[in-house]
Amino acid sequence: MWLYLAVLVGLYYLLRWYRERQVVSSLRDKYVFITGCDSGFGNLLARQLDLRGLRVLAACLTEKGAELLRNQTSDRLETVILDVTKTDSIAVATQWVKERVGDRGLWGLVNNAGISVPTAPNEWLTKQDFMKILNVNLLGVIEVTLSLLPLVRKARGRVVNVASVLGRVSLYGGGYCISKYGVEAFSDSLRREISHFGVKVAIIEPGYFKTAVTDAEMISRTFREIWDRASPEVKEVYGEKFLVSSMKMIELMKKQCTQNLSLVTDCMEHALTACHPRTRYSAGWDAKFIYLPLSYMPTFLVDAMISWGSPRPAKAL
Repeated sequence: MWLYLAVLVGLYYLLRWYRERQVVSSLRDKYVFITGCDSGFGNLLARQLDLRGLRVLAACLTEKGAELLRNQTSDRLETVILDVTKTDSIAVATQWVKERVGDRGLWGLVNNAGISVPTAPNEWLTKQDFMKILNVNLLGVIEVTLSLLPLVRKARGRVVNVASVLGRVSLYGGGYCISKYGVEAFSDSLRREISHFGVKVAIIEPGYFKTAVTDAEMISRTFREIWDRASPEVKEVYGEKFLVSSMKMIELMKKQCTQNLSLVTDCMEHALTACHPRTRYSAGWDAKFIYLPLSYMPTFLVDAMISWGSPRPAKAL
């Protein structure tokens, strides 16, 4: 019996390997629009797809980021300035994309732009702190997608949304984990709705990688700023020791971040160029062997594990 089971499992992985190696034809004629190309995953993916011969339309937040990217790529790559939190900016970028893709439509949309601060225990934060992240990571993804979806549908193309392992396991307070859970839910519903039109939706779930989003100095600085403005009651309940321990954990995160960003961009590229892309891509060993298994464990066990490794407030029972 075990032999038959092993054979079946082997055949399944062999078939999957074969299917996933099949590549879409005429890649050089296909346009891909990527948000958040100033640095990190978006910047590397833009350069990677440009080398592959695709027509890359790269959206950057700053002109400096756009200029640096153009200097590193071929003349095929074009840039546009985009702030995903502003409807007017999205409308201008959408018209810009329409003028370039014409009747061919947009083959790929990669929603990559994102931020991670302010992050702190929920009780320390205000509604505006949550909205600052949600406006970029979730509402920005939704509005950009809805604006460009007719062009993607015309090409029977792909939507690739960057979520996170923290869209499976919520490790800390603030808008980041909430936004990534939202990206997962939006992507799932979108995938089911537009599959009728031949459009595929893929979700990228990276672990911890060394990017601007995981910049320990920035996270520590904003964490301290949030603590400084917290109410006397909150400071009394949590205590200075909690703050110090939390800052040490943030610093430790820097050592845990993987520097090889291509582990993520290779997943993005596969989602855009493979005939049979996956629905979800777990990028990084921590994603595959820590956070993905955690997401399937009983809630009480995950709570206990996270609590064991987290700082305790001064007034904890």
